[in-house]
Amino acid sequence: MEAIRYVVDTLLWLLTLAFLLRLLLQLVRADFRDPFADAIVRVTNWLILPLRRVLPPIGKVDTATLVAVLAAAAARTAAAFALRSMDFSDWLLLVRITVMDLVELLLSVYLFALLIYALLSYLAPDRYTPGARLVTRLCEPVLRPVRRLIPPIGQIDFSVLWVSIAIVALLKILH
Repeated sequence: MEAIRYVVDTLLWLLTLAFLLRLLLQLVRADFRDPFADAIVRVTNWLILPLRRVLPPIGKVDTATLVAVLAAAAARTAAAFALRSMDFSDWLLLVRITVMDLVELLLSVYLFALLIYALLSYLAPDRYTPGARLVTRLCEPVLRPVRRLIPPIGQIDFSVLWVSIAIVALLKILH
């Protein structure tokens, strides 16, 4: 039974991650011609396109993608409840766990993206490799305010370090 729980949880986590990445890339206006962004679009289109017929966007927020993220996260939490034979009567607990899981996933995505961003600054400083522009586009809105407070010292930019420390602290608070 534990193996089934693991497989179901992992598949629903990957699905939630794909929808969340699509939402984040839309919010930062990433270039969807990038191979990685195109792959995310192709993986998530099966649910997003039908939802768009029903849910129009509000401003620059694609409500269909937002609903897909919430639905996938809720499905993951509900599956975890069902596979552990837990009671569904406490809807507030279900919502709280779903929101906490989403926040944790969002913070983890940014922590991983910042790690890739830092590594790419050493390995591929020109940022013309596939996916590098996506990571830059995703990380820059988070790093820009920190750079205003703590400017780079010479050629060394500590903003990635400070944002990473803040994200890890937030993750520890969530646990």
